[in-house]
Amino acid sequence: MSAASWAGLQSAAGPVSRETFERLVEFQTVFQKWNRRINLAAQSTQGDVWRRHILDSAQLARIKPDAKRWLDLGSGGGFPGLVLAFLLAERDGGSIDLVECNRKKASFLQAVVGQFNLPARVVARRIDDAYPFVSTPQIVTARALASLPVLLELAAPWLTTGTCGLFHKGRDYRTELAESAQRWSFDLVEHASATDAHGVILELSDLRQLT
Repeated sequence: MSAASWAGLQSAAGPVSRETFERLVEFQTVFQKWNRRINLAAQSTQGDVWRRHILDSAQLARIKPDAKRWLDLGSGGGFPGLVLAFLLAERDGGSIDLVECNRKKASFLQAVVGQFNLPARVVARRIDDAYPFVSTPQIVTARALASLPVLLELAAPWLTTGTCGLFHKGRDYRTELAESAQRWSFDLVEHASATDAHGVILELSDLRQLT
């Protein structure tokens, strides 16, 4: 990978050491090998994993540069959870819980955590069964997991008790926001995606169910 790739990572995520960059490059190779066997992400993105998945995930670190305790729901192929784990290794006390119920995907996540000695813990359970097993996070994330109304329902135990959500969404996000507003009130900040001209990162906090 070129110096431009390292610069691109720093542009998306904020300051990142050369060592972390090189570890992410190695992770990309590991991911591509696993993806050919167990379909961790769409094969159509196999040729552009760095931008479509790694940089897209890494941009969350820039939004919350001081947060240390993270939770990723439906971690799947490790985006954004594993990428954040690499970046959190540079933050003293940083850690992330990765919730994934699919056995093969959970095995992949655990293999990467072990290989790179990442500050991450795999919780191999359904999200609605994982609440007692997850440390109280500052930030909860999810990418390509569910529509926003469903996502808020799943994440409500954390979002209603002070945790902030960072959720990747595509061009139809306004429709999902309108549907969510029928049941919930929340504080919202919209961050333009650094990698997708039509995408956003929704920053939600102070989630409250409407009566």
